[in-house]
Amino acid sequence: MIEEREQKRHLNASEIAEILPHRYPFALVDVIEDYEPGAWAIGKKCVSINEPFFQGHFPGRPIMPGVLLLEALAQTGAVALLSLPENKGKIALFGGVNKARFKKQVVPGDVVTLSCELIRMEKGIGYADAKATVDGKLAVRAELMFAV
Repeated sequence: MIEEREQKRHLNASEIAEILPHRYPFALVDVIEDYEPGAWAIGKKCVSINEPFFQGHFPGRPIMPGVLLLEALAQTGAVALLSLPENKGKIALFGGVNKARFKKQVVPGDVVTLSCELIRMEKGIGYADAKATVDGKLAVRAELMFAV
Protein backbone atom coordinates (compact mmCIF):
# COMPACT_ATOMS: atom_id res chain seq x y z
CA MET A 1 0.00 0.00 0.00
CA ILE A 2 1.22 3.48 -0.83
CA GLU A 3 2.17 5.16 2.42
CA GLU A 4 3.36 8.52 3.65
CA ARG A 5 6.85 8.48 5.16
CA GLU A 6 9.09 11.11 6.66
CA GLN A 7 12.09 10.18 4.49
CA LYS A 8 10.95 10.20 0.89
CA ARG A 9 12.85 8.68 -2.01
CA HIS A 10 12.90 11.50 -4.58
CA LEU A 11 14.13 11.18 -8.18
CA ASN A 12 14.71 14.05 -10.61
CA ALA A 13 14.58 13.66 -14.40
CA SER A 14 18.25 12.63 -14.64
CA GLU A 15 17.83 9.98 -11.96
CA ILE A 16 14.68 8.67 -13.66
CA ALA A 17 16.68 8.38 -16.91
CA GLU A 18 19.13 6.09 -15.08
CA ILE A 19 16.25 3.66 -14.43
CA LEU A 20 14.03 4.05 -17.51
CA PRO A 21 15.16 3.91 -21.14
CA HIS A 22 12.63 6.56 -22.28
CA ARG A 23 13.97 9.81 -23.72
CA TYR A 24 12.44 12.95 -25.24
CA PRO A 25 9.79 13.13 -26.53
CA PHE A 26 8.65 9.98 -24.77
CA ALA A 27 9.94 10.55 -21.23
CA LEU A 28 6.59 11.39 -19.63
CA VAL A 29 7.44 11.56 -15.92
CA ASP A 30 9.16 14.74 -14.75
CA VAL A 31 9.81 13.75 -11.16
CA ILE A 32 9.25 10.83 -8.80
CA GLU A 33 8.15 12.25 -5.47
CA ASP A 34 8.47 8.96 -3.60
CA TYR A 35 8.64 5.23 -4.27
CA GLU A 36 9.15 1.86 -2.68
CA PRO A 37 11.22 -0.46 -4.90
CA GLY A 38 9.05 -3.32 -6.12
CA ALA A 39 5.92 -1.87 -4.54
CA TRP A 40 4.76 1.60 -5.69
CA ALA A 41 5.72 5.00 -7.04
CA ILE A 42 4.23 8.50 -7.11
CA GLY A 43 5.33 10.87 -9.84
CA LYS A 44 4.43 14.17 -11.50
CA LYS A 45 3.97 15.24 -15.10
CA CYS A 46 3.92 18.99 -15.73
CA VAL A 47 1.88 19.42 -18.90
CA SER A 48 3.17 22.21 -21.15
CA ILE A 49 1.63 23.70 -24.29
CA ASN A 50 5.05 22.97 -25.87
CA GLU A 51 4.41 19.19 -25.83
CA PRO A 52 4.76 17.94 -29.43
CA PHE A 53 1.45 16.02 -29.38
CA PHE A 54 -0.55 19.24 -28.90
CA GLN A 55 0.19 20.22 -32.50
CA GLY A 56 -2.37 17.67 -33.64
CA HIS A 57 -4.40 16.82 -30.52
CA PHE A 58 -6.29 19.08 -31.02
CA PRO A 59 -5.54 22.35 -32.82
CA GLY A 60 -7.36 25.09 -30.95
CA ARG A 61 -8.33 22.72 -28.10
CA PRO A 62 -5.23 20.99 -26.72
CA ILE A 63 -5.98 17.82 -24.71
CA MET A 64 -3.34 15.34 -23.59
CA PRO A 65 -4.07 12.00 -25.29
CA GLY A 66 -5.39 9.33 -22.96
CA VAL A 67 -2.90 6.77 -24.25
CA LEU A 68 -0.06 9.08 -23.18
CA LEU A 69 -1.56 9.38 -19.71
CA LEU A 70 -1.57 5.57 -19.55
CA GLU A 71 2.06 5.56 -20.72
CA ALA A 72 2.99 8.11 -18.02
CA LEU A 73 1.34 5.85 -15.43
CA ALA A 74 3.21 2.84 -16.80
CA GLN A 75 6.52 4.72 -16.64
CA THR A 76 5.78 5.60 -13.02
CA GLY A 77 5.12 1.95 -12.20
CA ALA A 78 8.22 0.91 -14.14
CA VAL A 79 10.35 3.07 -11.83
CA ALA A 80 9.12 1.03 -8.86
CA LEU A 81 9.63 -2.26 -10.71
CA LEU A 82 13.00 -1.49 -12.28
CA SER A 83 14.47 0.05 -9.13
CA LEU A 84 14.75 -3.44 -7.65
CA PRO A 85 18.40 -4.54 -7.80
CA GLU A 86 17.51 -7.73 -9.71
CA ASN A 87 15.78 -5.65 -12.43
CA LYS A 88 18.57 -3.07 -12.92
CA GLY A 89 19.18 -2.50 -16.63
CA LYS A 90 16.06 -4.37 -17.72
CA ILE A 91 13.12 -2.93 -19.65
CA ALA A 92 9.49 -3.12 -18.52
CA LEU A 93 7.15 -3.44 -21.49
CA PHE A 94 3.42 -2.80 -21.53
CA GLY A 95 1.63 -6.14 -21.22
CA GLY A 96 -1.91 -4.83 -21.16
CA VAL A 97 -4.45 -2.36 -19.87
CA ASN A 98 -7.73 -3.28 -18.20
CA LYS A 99 -10.60 -1.21 -16.87
CA ALA A 100 -9.19 2.10 -18.12
CA ARG A 101 -11.55 4.96 -17.35
CA PHE A 102 -10.95 8.57 -18.34
CA LYS A 103 -12.75 11.00 -16.05
CA LYS A 104 -11.15 14.40 -16.68
CA GLN A 105 -9.40 16.04 -19.60
CA VAL A 106 -5.76 16.96 -19.03
CA VAL A 107 -4.76 20.25 -20.62
CA PRO A 108 -1.70 22.53 -20.79
CA GLY A 109 -0.87 23.98 -17.38
CA ASP A 110 -2.07 20.92 -15.47
CA VAL A 111 0.24 19.13 -13.07
CA VAL A 112 -0.68 15.45 -13.15
CA THR A 113 0.00 13.32 -10.08
CA LEU A 114 0.73 9.76 -11.19
CA SER A 115 0.49 6.86 -8.77
CA CYS A 116 1.07 3.22 -9.55
CA GLU A 117 0.96 0.37 -7.04
CA LEU A 118 2.32 -3.02 -8.05
CA ILE A 119 -0.12 -5.69 -6.88
CA ARG A 120 1.68 -8.89 -7.82
CA MET A 121 4.33 -10.51 -10.02
CA GLU A 122 3.86 -13.86 -11.76
CA LYS A 123 6.51 -15.37 -14.08
CA GLY A 124 7.92 -12.01 -15.17
CA ILE A 125 4.50 -10.35 -15.52
CA GLY A 126 3.61 -7.53 -13.12
CA TYR A 127 0.11 -6.30 -12.31
CA ALA A 128 -0.57 -2.79 -11.03
CA ASP A 129 -3.34 -0.41 -10.04
CA ALA A 130 -2.74 3.08 -11.40
CA LYS A 131 -4.41 6.47 -11.25
CA ALA A 132 -3.71 9.99 -12.42
CA THR A 133 -5.17 13.05 -10.74
CA VAL A 134 -5.14 16.79 -11.36
CA ASP A 135 -5.75 19.04 -8.36
CA GLY A 136 -7.02 16.02 -6.44
CA LYS A 137 -9.60 15.14 -9.12
CA LEU A 138 -9.40 11.77 -10.82
CA ALA A 139 -8.37 12.00 -14.48
CA VAL A 140 -7.61 8.32 -15.23
CA ARG A 141 -7.77 4.99 -13.43
CA ALA A 142 -6.60 1.69 -14.90
CA GLU A 143 -5.15 -1.73 -14.21
CA LEU A 144 -1.78 -2.15 -15.94
CA MET A 145 0.27 -5.20 -16.83
CA PHE A 146 4.06 -5.16 -17.34
CA ALA A 147 6.39 -7.72 -18.85
CA VAL A 148 9.98 -7.57 -17.57
